[in-house]
Amino acid sequence: MSSVRTTRRRLGASVATVLAVTVGAGVLASPGAVAAPVAAAQAGATTAAVTGANLPLDAEIVSTGDTGYLTSRKDDAGNPVLEWHRYADGAVLPIDTGTVGHGSNSDIVVTSDGGSTVYLRDMKDGGTLYASFDLAAEFKPGAKLVGVVGANLFVRVPTGNQDYHELWQLTPVDGVARKTLRQGGPYGLDFKVIASTSDAMLLLSSNRVFPSPATRKTEFWMTRRNVNPDSTVKEGSGANTALWTHASTGAYSADYETWVEYRSGVTTLRVEGQYVHRTYSMDSSMSGAVIAGVLGDTLLYGVPGKAAAAGETPSPLYARNVKSSTAAPYKLLEHFSSVAQAPDGGYLVRGATAEADGLFRIWPGDDGRPTATLVADTGRVLPVTVMGSKVPTAVNLETPGTTVPMEWTLSRADATVDVTLTHTATGKKRTQRLTQPVADKRFAYVWDGLLDGISAPNGAYTWQMTATPADGTGAPATAAGSFEVTRQANPHDFNDNGSTDVLARDASGVLWRDDLFDWPSSGGQITPAQRTRVGSGWQVYNQIEATGNLAGSPVGDLVARDTSGVLWLYTGKGDGTFTTRAKVGTGWQIYNKLTGGSDVTGDGRADLFATDTSGVLWLYKGTGSATAPFATRTKIGGGWQIYNQITAVGDIAGSAAGDLIARDTAGVLWLYQGNGTGGFAARVRIGSGWNAFSQLVGAGDVTGDGRPDLIAYGTNGTYVYRSTGSATAPFSRQTTTLYAGEGSKFNSVA
Repeated sequence: MSSVRTTRRRLGASVATVLAVTVGAGVLASPGAVAAPVAAAQAGATTAAVTGANLPLDAEIVSTGDTGYLTSRKDDAGNPVLEWHRYADGAVLPIDTGTVGHGSNSDIVVTSDGGSTVYLRDMKDGGTLYASFDLAAEFKPGAKLVGVVGANLFVRVPTGNQDYHELWQLTPVDGVARKTLRQGGPYGLDFKVIASTSDAMLLLSSNRVFPSPATRKTEFWMTRRNVNPDSTVKEGSGANTALWTHASTGAYSADYETWVEYRSGVTTLRVEGQYVHRTYSMDSSMSGAVIAGVLGDTLLYGVPGKAAAAGETPSPLYARNVKSSTAAPYKLLEHFSSVAQAPDGGYLVRGATAEADGLFRIWPGDDGRPTATLVADTGRVLPVTVMGSKVPTAVNLETPGTTVPMEWTLSRADATVDVTLTHTATGKKRTQRLTQPVADKRFAYVWDGLLDGISAPNGAYTWQMTATPADGTGAPATAAGSFEVTRQANPHDFNDNGSTDVLARDASGVLWRDDLFDWPSSGGQITPAQRTRVGSGWQVYNQIEATGNLAGSPVGDLVARDTSGVLWLYTGKGDGTFTTRAKVGTGWQIYNKLTGGSDVTGDGRADLFATDTSGVLWLYKGTGSATAPFATRTKIGGGWQIYNQITAVGDIAGSAAGDLIARDTAGVLWLYQGNGTGGFAARVRIGSGWNAFSQLVGAGDVTGDGRPDLIAYGTNGTYVYRSTGSATAPFSRQTTTLYAGEGSKFNSVA
């Protein structure tokens, strides 16, 4: 209990801060005093009483005491209005003396007419006007109020020389003005009270240093003065802010003195305390920064804006722990415009979060860090804003079933969120509407890696999120960004999404492309994602073969031989279509079988195999060139006339390079493992019964396990033969809905 009381006493000694912000009735110019600290129970009751109270939209906070707070605004005619808001019953009492309010941090309301007349009211006594002073008459013309501490007025008085002033304290005592000279002398040119506690003030003084009129400069320094001139507490000198600087706002507490310096165009925040000496240099965006206060070990600062200014750039209020050399600043409010210190050492701030607009109480939270609690609401419904986005910039979809979590935090939960993902290269989009936050104000979307019904292609993507308020208030909020999708290349992929595409020609000569999902569905079944018409007229070819990447692009290509023996190359464009065909060469009618798509030479490029009518197997090594895709043919060996089909399947058995499978006329399937130099190891028998299929297609990695697979098509059904990595039992059969019921529809599958 004693520690709590000690903390409150120390907070009660915190600073009252000047924010020279032109708003409402005028300039909220002078700092004020802190009255006797309010008891803990009273402070809690005060907060509860204010909560939910209405606050005029353009009201700025001027001062606050134990029983209420003073605001400044303008009426419809543009005239200044000062009002006292009472905590106990929420009553609003107009202050009809003066047009400018001055912060006293007490229940004493100090106002002035903007000139030399000053009024004092005791709001604990119902707002009784108990004193007024004409400063010009009390002192001399030109006298100016430069600070208020409770009922103590601090007045700058000219001496007759425009470069010299004195600082006087004026205090009403039993209806009589008590005046005390607080500082003067030949060097006292100007004064300003920039911060105070209930019994002391932080004074900014300045004098001009002028070796000659041409080089005259101004020097500023800080001094501390007791509010009670009869106090025996020694008054001391503060830190000199040095030549060539200009100082404005500051804060003063039992533990710290803080102030702002402007030097050589740079705004600097200075903090001095026992064992703490901090200097924070602000960037250009914070060139107008002021110190709003110091609460415990936390500095409050920012660039004040205006209350309820539509479309104004946000002016956040920042907090920073000064004890830590590594502590980063954090936002307390998204926007603030004026500040007044409460007698208990906390602050009332006119500002806004992303959720509310009004008056906020700044007070240490459970963890000791200051937090902002709304205590008076303007009633303004704020537009929805995007507070944060969590979207990865790099997405790897290689692992089957990979999902991509995305999340956005809004200022309001009552919103509808529309998310659009766009593949930059193709313009294809994926949209999703989110109607409920997953928690608090966080809206989440888990992308399943599909686009337009198929596995998403590689490349650059953009995302855009649009949040629309459910009540229609305000414009929608948007956020946008980008990310990159990567998949490993698949030799049997034509739209660059890493999953297998299978080509099939029907009896009318139309070529179709089926894009497969590269992960088994329930029950281990392989399912097609989407069928796309490639084009017609393909009946002019007597052989069509998917060959993998021949021309150096990330996607697969195909070759087609016409009836006159001309071989044509169709280079994949990466969107599922092909470029205009290019002539590879003539004389290819000497071959009765062609197959490609497997790298048997180990150079990373796909190769082509052909068997002639005499049974010789020839290798056409891939070059990577679209204009001359094959090197001069190399003879592998004879005897291949015993096979009625050969298929390049890639490396299915873990050898040094790609493999071939060959089916003999009896329906037995044989494996030829590549040796990496274009040759093969001795054949290994796989099994019989393969004459049930009319087409065997080396289809790349269909199942997403990193190994290439085989698709077998026939009148009795289509199956995917998943490679096992074993040379003796290289395949495991899986069912598929690909070409279900279409076993006789297609005369060529590649």
